[in-house]
Parts: sequence; C-alpha cells; structure tokens
Amino acid sequence: MVVNMKKNISALFLAFFLLAPVGAHAAFDACRDQFPGRVVPQVLNMAKLHEICFDSFAVLSSGESKTPVYTVERLNRARLAAAKDEERTNKFYEDARLPSAERASLDDYRGSGYDRGHMSPAADMPSPGSMAQSFSLANMVPQAPENNRGVWARRVEAATRHYVMRAQGDVYVFTGPAFEGQVKTIGRGHVWVPTHLFKLVYDPNAQRAWAYWVENKDDAAVTKPISYRELVNHIGIELLPGVQLKG
Repeated sequence: MVVNMKKNISALFLAFFLLAPVGAHAAFDACRDQFPGRVVPQVLNMAKLHEICFDSFAVLSSGESKTPVYTVERLNRARLAAAKDEERTNKFYEDARLPSAERASLDDYRGSGYDRGHMSPAADMPSPGSMAQSFSLANMVPQAPENNRGVWARRVEAATRHYVMRAQGDVYVFTGPAFEGQVKTIGRGHVWVPTHLFKLVYDPNAQRAWAYWVENKDDAAVTKPISYRELVNHIGIELLPGVQLKG
C-alpha cells in the first residue's frame, strides 16, 4: 500500500510538471521573448535550478554543477550588427542572484587550467549593458583554453553568427554543457567540468534546427552538426517542445 501511494504521488508530481502552466516559470517571464514561441522548456530531472533573465539572453542555472544547464538567445541581423560596435569588458563577476553555495566563484577558476567559457558569447551582445552581463559566471563553464579560443570561437560561434546574418528573421540559439561519465570538478566550490559542449541553432522561418556537439578538450574537432533529436538523446532535454521541423 505504501509503495502504491509513493507511485501515485510520483505520478502526480510528474503530471504537474508536464502540465505546468506559464506561471510555473515566473522568473523567466521578463525574458520569454528569448525563447522560441515564448515557450520555456520543461526540465524534470534536475534539482537546484535557477532561472535568470539578462538583457539579451536567459540562463537556466544548476546549483549542483554551478554552470548553466543552458543559455538561450534570440538573434537576428540587426542585433548582430549592433554587437559589432561593442567592446569586450572582460570583467568577470560572481552572480549575486544565485545562492552563494550554488554558484561558481572567481577563485574556483583561478589556477584551474580552464577558461571561463561563455555560453552566450560576448560577441553577440548588442549594448554595453548586455556586454557587461555576459561576463557573469552564471553564463560560464570551465572550458579547455584552446577549445574556447580556437575551434569553439571560430568554427561554432562564428559559424552561427554567419548563418544568422543570412537568415530571414529571428534565429534562436541554445548553448550549454553536457556531462558524460565521471564528473571532474574545479575549485573549492567543485564546479563541474563539461565533457562536451553543445550549441543548438533553430530557424523557425526555415523550420530547421541543428546542433554542434564538441568535446571539451584542447584538440577537439568540429564534426558535421547533429540533428535536434540526436542532441535531445545526449542531454535529455526537449529544448524545442512542440516545434515541427522539416526533414
């Protein structure tokens, strides 16, 4: 009887999350325009989640990994044209909106051998305010240095901006870490080091989506983009709920 009650309670909680209304993501209400169709993905298999709105992107942060689960931004030609005139601030900071025990610190990265790797890139930011905000550690993961400055910057981020500049309208981009196998950590805060990084590009006008899937190591290579369904199989999150894609 107790076992059945537990199963029923679990089923009720699952049904609640699956059918959660718009208000269930109250913290994201101020930045729903960053999400395709203003629909926030449901993340059911993680705890200690925090929703953070920035001027030009949004972050779902994990208090366990002390990294983003994902970041999302709505890009278009006008925004990227404005971003070209912005100078990097390079002023990294700890995000006080997160509980101190559930966020990365500057000391965690110091001497770790890893870069503070942007998920939503500084080069996408169209204003001084959004540029400064992009250096929040809530937008960072421990990233292999040559990966961050090389293949990721040139073959993934730059390629995404190149596509957006040619697209007819808005393009939505989700970026985040993945952790496969045994987790490595850095710092006294035990910030998780991703084994892989992903960037999902969704063009609603073309009804197309694809993802870059890159190992987090210095000698990583960028292979052919994977499908949206392949990405979901890797990370276990439907980032585009209800979206119909061609092909």
